[in-house]
Parts: sequence; structure tokens; C-alpha cells
Amino acid sequence: MAENRMIELTATGGAAHACSCCAPASAAADHSAAAEATPQNSADVTSSYGVRGMTCSHCVTSVTEELSELNGVNSLAVDLQADGVSRVTVVSAAPLESAAVAAAVSEAGYQLVAE
Repeated sequence: MAENRMIELTATGGAAHACSCCAPASAAADHSAAAEATPQNSADVTSSYGVRGMTCSHCVTSVTEELSELNGVNSLAVDLQADGVSRVTVVSAAPLESAAVAAAVSEAGYQLVAE
């Protein structure tokens, strides 16, 4: 049975705007969204990734859902940069395979940025 994970997302900014994935580009706005990534124990591994193309909390939710499906992911946080590269921090029980992370981000509709 799959474990359910509750991830809290917070958006800041003015009036609600749609992202480029669900509205015309002119409706996209710069919003910050974050979820807490907290190590569960000292053996957890924290990894950080750059993701291009996310513009709002809907985008954050899409990436969060896909990455949460990876085996071993305990929690994650997203620092949304609507006009650039967002930072995704993942806490997992073991190191994640780069190809699996890239595939999950791609499945959500975004691009993992090589660092």
C-alpha cells in the first residue's frame, strides 16, 4: 500500500493568477511557493535540483506530485522563481538516481537544469 504524504504549499503575492500551463502567458505572475523539506532522521539525504518552467503553485504541485512518487522520497521543498530556475530540495532515505529525478520533472512538464 502506498504511503500518503501531506505537503503544505504556500503562495504569496497579489491576486490569484493562472500559470502558463493553464492560462495565456499574459496571465502568468511571479509568485513564491514553498513546502517544508525536513529530514526524518540523520540518515536522510538532502538533494537540491534546478527546475526551469514553473510559474505558479499549480506548477509546484505538479512537480511535487511526480517527485513524491519516487521511491524513498520523504519530503520536499520548492523555492519558486517564476522567471527563472526554481530550486527543488528533496529529502530522501537514500540518494536518488539523476535519471529518475529528470524523468519525474519531465513527466510534470518541466525541465531539470544541469548544475
